[in-house]
Amino acid sequence: MRFDTPATTNPIDQGKVIGKPITRIDGPLKTTGKAIYAYEWHDPNTRYAYGYIVGSAIAKGRIRSMDVAAARNAPGVIAVVTSDGVGELKKGKYNTAKLFGGTEIQHYHQAIAVVVAETFEEARAAAALVKVDYAEEKGAFDLAAAKESAVEPEGGGDSGAGDFDAAFEAAPVKLDQIYTTPDQSHAMMEPHASIAAWNGDDLTVWTSSQMIDWWRTDLATTLGIDKDKVHLMSPFIGGGFGVKLFLRADAVLAALAAREAKRPVKVALPRPFLMNNTTHRPATIQRIRIGAGRDGKITAIAHESWSGDLPGGGPEVAVQQTRLLYAGENRMTAMRLATLDLPEGNAMRAPGEAPGMMALEIAIDEMAERLGLDPVEFRIINDTQVDPEKPERPFSHRNLVGCLRTGAERFGWRDRSKQPGARREGNWLIGMGVAAAFRNNLVLNSGARVRLDREGIVTVETDMTDIGTGSYTIIAQTAAEMLGVPIEKVAVSLGDSRFPVSSGSGGQFGGNCSTAGVYAACAKLREAVAQKLGFNSAD
Repeated sequence: MRFDTPATTNPIDQGKVIGKPITRIDGPLKTTGKAIYAYEWHDPNTRYAYGYIVGSAIAKGRIRSMDVAAARNAPGVIAVVTSDGVGELKKGKYNTAKLFGGTEIQHYHQAIAVVVAETFEEARAAAALVKVDYAEEKGAFDLAAAKESAVEPEGGGDSGAGDFDAAFEAAPVKLDQIYTTPDQSHAMMEPHASIAAWNGDDLTVWTSSQMIDWWRTDLATTLGIDKDKVHLMSPFIGGGFGVKLFLRADAVLAALAAREAKRPVKVALPRPFLMNNTTHRPATIQRIRIGAGRDGKITAIAHESWSGDLPGGGPEVAVQQTRLLYAGENRMTAMRLATLDLPEGNAMRAPGEAPGMMALEIAIDEMAERLGLDPVEFRIINDTQVDPEKPERPFSHRNLVGCLRTGAERFGWRDRSKQPGARREGNWLIGMGVAAAFRNNLVLNSGARVRLDREGIVTVETDMTDIGTGSYTIIAQTAAEMLGVPIEKVAVSLGDSRFPVSSGSGGQFGGNCSTAGVYAACAKLREAVAQKLGFNSAD
């Protein structure tokens, strides 16, 4: 380890590792099949059993009775665990729907039983033999039909500044449009999958989780056991996108099944179950109104959004970015939430930004057309360096204008045809458009543990997970740069609840916050080593 950097220089800014072309640490593992994902954990000395979920055949109602006799007697079956047989399960902090439904059905395909057998095929065949008698009830499934009954969500959803109504009425040029987006489901390459094993009262779960500590806490809550008794591991994730931020049915059912079967059990959600037993992006109805002077300056802007969720759920926050992206003295945003008997709505490639930004940017383009302005210039005219709702709060740094102008120059914006459908290459219509986007700065605390041994090997441990973004490499680069060692001398261990709690892999705080935690731990280690060797800690 070298401590010869100047006292005034941040050691991470030396550029000896950061910014250099290197082979991703996780790359060879993934391309050769050596990266072990949740369902693939296998001990040749362990007899695993396999669980297959039974989902509700109705979308709302009650279970009158469940006949599992045929399933219990089917070949290879070890156990049949039913939702009413395990007693009342608590609901985790981050869950809206019950992950293992009881007699009440909250949504279609809600997990109501799991059949455990010697093989996956035997479990699947036996699950088809479970007979359920339902009392079906009328539900609400269409956002448009429920729109009028929607209410302001708990905690509020409205904001504004100035007098939007008056300014919009007086604006020389106006836009008033409705935009709709459908319900959308995740279908990542790796399905939700877990292996659970009990050792007395201690539970170990290999799973696919973006947020280890959230899952661990909610799993302990759901099962009614001490959090210290739960050990979660998730070193690799084959796609998350927000749907694996929160505890899901596979982990709960694997734990219940393993306890009943008295041996480790593997449970993976079959592809159709991903649409209903995980979170999805709710449908939205959005109304956007923009008023502007003939000079192109926005004088009034409003964005209203309607979405739906189960009781206790939250809205799709589609209006958030409109509050900050463009100037306009008179403003209004509002969200309304309808109660729908659909699977839980929640994060999917960011909560609300995708459908909200889509609607806003289409509206901005349509307004530019009405004004006869270039859509890039229209955005530049309405840039803001302060929070439009609170002008006394400036941005610390914002260069949207620079981004727009650089993009326009590099993409040949000036040469584009303003007439839609005018450019053709063979059978292809070639279009060129522009859209702005941003996301608020989200940060969480993030911890890490860093050790240096006598051989000069640096070991980094944190419960941060890797969802394909290269967390192993990013963290190794940070540690190597901070401690002045080659990246080959850094060993990174991730995705284990025994390690310090990180920010997890959600939003943009995955790479940003987790590396900040590693940076801080490395800084502390530098101080400790320098003190031991008699150096000034800044050297």
